[in-house]
Amino acid sequence: MHTICAMKSVLFVVDQPKSHDHPLTFFPRQASLTCDVCGLLRSNYPTYVCLRCNFVSHNDCMYSPRIIKISRHYHRISYTTSLRSREWSCGVCRKSIDRDYGAYICEKCDDYVVHVRCALRVDVWDGVELEGVPEEDDITQDVGPYEVISKGVILHFLHSHHLRLEVSITYDENRLCHACVMPIVEGNLFSCLECEFILHEICAKSRRRIQHLLHPHPLKLVHVSECDYNFFCDACFRVCGGLIYLCPILECDFGVDVRCAAISEPFHFQGHEHPLFLALDPKVKPICEVCKLECRKQFNCIECDFIVCIKCATLPYEARYKLDKHLLTLLWGKEVCEEDWCEACERNLKDTSTKLFYWCKDCCTTLHISCLFDDDLYVKPGQVLKVEGKEDVKVLAKGNLSRPLCDSCKYPCQGRTFTTDNSTMCSMKCARGKI
Repeated sequence: MHTICAMKSVLFVVDQPKSHDHPLTFFPRQASLTCDVCGLLRSNYPTYVCLRCNFVSHNDCMYSPRIIKISRHYHRISYTTSLRSREWSCGVCRKSIDRDYGAYICEKCDDYVVHVRCALRVDVWDGVELEGVPEEDDITQDVGPYEVISKGVILHFLHSHHLRLEVSITYDENRLCHACVMPIVEGNLFSCLECEFILHEICAKSRRRIQHLLHPHPLKLVHVSECDYNFFCDACFRVCGGLIYLCPILECDFGVDVRCAAISEPFHFQGHEHPLFLALDPKVKPICEVCKLECRKQFNCIECDFIVCIKCATLPYEARYKLDKHLLTLLWGKEVCEEDWCEACERNLKDTSTKLFYWCKDCCTTLHISCLFDDDLYVKPGQVLKVEGKEDVKVLAKGNLSRPLCDSCKYPCQGRTFTTDNSTMCSMKCARGKI
C-alpha cells in the first residue's frame, strides 16, 4: 500500500449498505471492477464486493439515495438495480444507459431514466433523500402571479396598481416591458392605469415559483431592486434590470432573468434543424457556433456537433426596427447582403468582431445587435449600476435626436447611454474600462 493509503481509515466490511442485501467486503484491486450501482469503472474510488454473490459497489455508490428530486424532471425519480430490455438514454447527459446496471427511473413516466452519477451531480440534485417523505407538488400548485379584478383588469403581485389588458399596434423602442426589459412590439400587453409600468401578456403570466434546469432548488420571482448589487443572470450572464428568479437559499447565490427562466428541454433554436439539450458536463467550455466565443452555459445537439451558448439562444429571433416596415430576423454564419454596413452606426460589418446581426431579407437592412437592442439588452433606463470601488453608473434612455460620443470607445452611442458625473459611455463594457 501507499503510505498515505495505509494511514487512511478503511472499513473492510460494510454490514448493511443501502444498495445491497448482503455485507460488502473491501476489495483492494478495484481498478478492474465495474460498479453495479453506477455502471462505471472508477479506479480512484474504494471498491467493495459481495462474497456471496456477484455484486460490486464503490464506497460512495453503496449509500446512494433511493428516491430523489432533480432539476431536469418534474417528478421524483427512484433507484432501480436494472432496466427492462430496450434502448435507454440518460435524461441529463443524453448518452446511452446500460440496462444491466443501476439507474434512476421515473415511475410516472415510462421513458425517463438517468445515470446514477448524472442524477447525483451538485447542479442537478439538491442533496435531499426523499424516501418516506410525502410527495407535495407545491411548484405546480403555486398561487398565480396576479389576481383578476375584472374583465381585462388584473393586480400583479409585484405591482401595487391595477393593470389593464391592451393591444399594441405600434412599435416604440423606448416602451419597455418591466419584466423582460425588451421593447413592446405588436401584441397583447398589460399597462398600469396609474403609472408607466408595462408587462407583455406572456411576462405577466410568469409563475411565482419555478424549478429551473440549471439549479436544484426552486426559484422565486422577485424584482431586481431586491438585490443590493448588480444582478447578473447565471444562464446568459447579462446584467438585468427587470424581474428575476432567485434561489431563496442565500448560500446558493443563483438567479436567472425571466427570459432564461423560460428555457426548457428540448430547446428548439430557430437557427438549427435538430432539438438541443443541456447535455454537456458543466466543466466543458466549448465554442459557440453562433457568436464564436467560449460558452459558459450552452445547449448542444445530440445528432450533430452544433453548440449554442444560452446568451445567443435566448436572443429574440425576430425584432422590429423603427425605420423598417418588415420584421428583422437573427442572422449568423452567412453573408448578410451586398450592402455590408450597419444601418444605425454606419460601420462596415467586417470591421466589427461580432458574428451576429439582425437583417431584413426584403430591404437588406442590417444592424448590429448592440445597435438594435444595446450591448446590455436587459438594463432599464433609470437603473443605477454599481462598479466596485468606483462611481455609480446611471442608465439613460435611448435618444432620438443626439448620439453622444462614448468617452471610452470614441464611437457615437447608438442606444442607451451610461453616465456618471464626468463621463458618458455606450455600454457597461465601456463603463468598466473608463471609470
